[in-house]
Amino acid sequence: QVQVVESGGGLVQAGESLRLSCVASGLTFSRYSMAWFRQAPGKEREFVAGIGWTTHYVDSVKGRFTISRDYAKNTVYLQMTSLKPEDTAIYYCAADESWRVGTTLVDYNYWGQGTQVTVSS
Repeated sequence: QVQVVESGGGLVQAGESLRLSCVASGLTFSRYSMAWFRQAPGKEREFVAGIGWTTHYVDSVKGRFTISRDYAKNTVYLQMTSLKPEDTAIYYCAADESWRVGTTLVDYNYWGQGTQVTVSS
């Protein structure tokens, strides 16, 4: 059974950094593209970053967030720097058995439960 579990969220001040982790199990990690989405209160879930053959970021996080993966640990990371209050959201990790980096919810088959990131001003 495929499981995707996020961790690393928390409360930080604007300008600070945070690293999210996502451990995937029950799958052949090297065959999957991985992505981070986020959902702010009252808003739709949106794509943040993805990694497959390439990496892809939403414009609002380019230059501040970095996605990476550790094949030995079946883990994908999201390093977030220069955090802003508008980055406050629940961050979700997702997996898809494809190396194409999709940017929509339907591109991903497996989802974690999410981890809360709150950035205070």
